Amino acid sequence: MPIQIPHWRPEAPLQKLTLPWLEAAGVELACLRLDLVDPLVSGNKWFKLAPYLEQAAAIGAQGLISLGGAHSNHLHALAAAGQRFGFESVGLLRGEVQQTPTVDDLQRMGMQLHWLGYGGYRARHQPDFWTPWLARYVGFQVVGEGGLGLQGARGCSCLLAMAEAQLADIGWPDFDAWWLAAGTGTTLAGLLLAEQRRQVFGAQAVPSGHGVASQVATLLNEAGASGRSFQLIEAARAGFARLDEPLHQFILETEQASGVPLEPVYTGKALMALRDFCKSGQLARGSRLIFIHTGGLQGRRALMGASADYTQV
Repeated sequence: MPIQIPHWRPEAPLQKLTLPWLEAAGVELACLRLDLVDPLVSGNKWFKLAPYLEQAAAIGAQGLISLGGAHSNHLHALAAAGQRFGFESVGLLRGEVQQTPTVDDLQRMGMQLHWLGYGGYRARHQPDFWTPWLARYVGFQVVGEGGLGLQGARGCSCLLAMAEAQLADIGWPDFDAWWLAAGTGTTLAGLLLAEQRRQVFGAQAVPSGHGVASQVATLLNEAGASGRSFQLIEAARAGFARLDEPLHQFILETEQASGVPLEPVYTGKALMALRDFCKSGQLARGSRLIFIHTGGLQGRRALMGASADYTQV
């Protein structure tokens, strides 16, 4: 059965955060809680997926096929959306067969999985990579790794209006800048497509060699918006999806102080990078920032222990 366009337009609340290091720096922070839009189709993932679903419906596609790792938030949200909205989903996974909490969920939600090994996964950028898969899954819509692509970016442009509509609710006439984690740079690019005047900071959750800057530049160029400026901040620490003890402690302390759950791959690192940015005096006192909580709480389970049930944080 061809995909039907879901009539679901989630909204995320804007919540002010009060933390000691923010007060010391004289900086105000509000969090756009994308983690609250849904327990499974969570965070920025839906906003990146929605345009692909619209395209799939327009061409009469049977399902969606994408890539990711054994802990992928993107595949998790895709599988959950497929289960909820009644379309088939296929995941091509990095590495060898393994069972993780995420993989367990993907299987339970009905996603068809194929393990590519590491060499096979590295071939995903080759021009003929998708040919055999689309021959096997005829009529499926391809979605880039992590939702990467101009469609995914455009799906995130609505976050600007979503936040601006709630400024009066938190007593802000305006704000100065955005702060968010960057993995593929898709959400960052989408925000830049909408934002005309405020500063945008992307905290790189991946090492600098992963090409976030070039990916964002490519997306902006494709959209005819190559003049938009942004600043990338190093936040990968020991590497992608690595959890060291200072980060672990920061997450626990911040959650206790704010009541906002974090995970160590993206949101924890991004907020820790903002703390360090504030401590180094790189933001003027009186600055107001919006931090985008990009979700991904299901990833807590693998890195923060079996007790870290993301549905109960």
